[in-house]
Amino acid sequence: MSSLRARLLAWLLGAVVLLGAAGGWVVYRNALAEADEFFDYHLRQTALILRDQPVEYLLSPPIPSTEAAYDFVVQVWSLDGVRVYLSRPHAVLPQITTLGLATVATSEGRWRVYGVQALTKVIQVAQPMSVRRERAAQLALQTLRPFALLLPVLALLIWLAVGKALEPLQRLTAQVLARRVHSLDPLSSARLPDEVQPLVAALNELLERLRAALEHERAFMADAAHELRTPLTALHLQAGTLARASGEAERTAAMAGLAAGVQRVRHLVEQLLSLARQEPRAESVPVPVRLDDAAREVVAELVPLADAGGVDLGICAAEAATVSGDADALRTLLRNLVDNAVRYTPAGGRVDVSIEAPAAAGSPGGARLVVADDGPGIPAAERERVFDRFYRRAGAAAPGSGLGLAIVQAIAAAHGATVSLSDGSGGKGLTVSVEFPPKRSIAAA
Repeated sequence: MSSLRARLLAWLLGAVVLLGAAGGWVVYRNALAEADEFFDYHLRQTALILRDQPVEYLLSPPIPSTEAAYDFVVQVWSLDGVRVYLSRPHAVLPQITTLGLATVATSEGRWRVYGVQALTKVIQVAQPMSVRRERAAQLALQTLRPFALLLPVLALLIWLAVGKALEPLQRLTAQVLARRVHSLDPLSSARLPDEVQPLVAALNELLERLRAALEHERAFMADAAHELRTPLTALHLQAGTLARASGEAERTAAMAGLAAGVQRVRHLVEQLLSLARQEPRAESVPVPVRLDDAAREVVAELVPLADAGGVDLGICAAEAATVSGDADALRTLLRNLVDNAVRYTPAGGRVDVSIEAPAAAGSPGGARLVVADDGPGIPAAERERVFDRFYRRAGAAAPGSGLGLAIVQAIAAAHGATVSLSDGSGGKGLTVSVEFPPKRSIAAA
């Protein structure tokens, strides 16, 4: 049953019927106990009345009709064991007389028997136990009949009551259906029962997250459009310069400028795509990633860039540590850190990459990635701003898009890690540390 109203009706009616059946069983047992007491009394009284009557009296008038309705059977035995009277022929009557009350089993069921001895005879009055059970069942059914007749009325009342209780959900449904596509205002929780309040709170939280994500996306698109406008305009101008070039030298210079502009735009687009991939999205399944192996791959990839700029790039320490996360994202984080360090380090400078295992990191179960250079560094006052998108320090010599550290921050946040900036060795340059928490790191032997 998909209907909540139908489920509640079925459960409530089922509970009522179950309790009614239990109550009927109790009524039946009580009625049976009362019937046993009542009929035992009549057995005794009938036997005591007949004890003082002669056998001739028993032979002439029949058993009173009231006694016959109880299915009483009377037998009279002489003292020498000869049956001298039987009120009604019955093949399975007990053949042994027990004085007092007794229950005797026969082929047709059990009989309740009362025997009494007079001066010249023994009188036995018997009754099938089935009569008592039937009487108790009749009493129980009579007691439960009004309840059974009122069951449809109860079902109707439950149906109406459940429908009335579900009206707040219907109002909430109408409120959601009336929303426009772009309406992300919180849902009203007025006049809603306590059980529905958590659902409305969860929906409002989801709407708030969706609103924040859309605003973030709009801001990102606006920033991206603004940042792309300048290099694309420059490309257009450089293309015009190339078209107007009159000599081979002028054409060669224009071609070099155009190629450099294309390279800058290409790098900016790549950074924008990398940042877009790290924006709020469905979480991927984390996998174990060896930070030391990823660092070696990235350093090997960027060694030609470092050699071209006269920068000494290498791994000074690479202790084995495994981090659970997105392998491609972690490589992007490493690539951006090392690429920034190489680009901003002057010729003859040095860039060191190190991976510290949990024990060396000073936080058992965690891991630390460190990229240190001896370049110009970043003043302490600007170290928070450099994580903003498209932020570039005034007077920065190296070309860039201002997205590298923003991408690093987004990837680190997705992995529960923290990024910190500090001075390099001897107060010169910059050291970037990425701390991975214990719950996401596994020390590898």
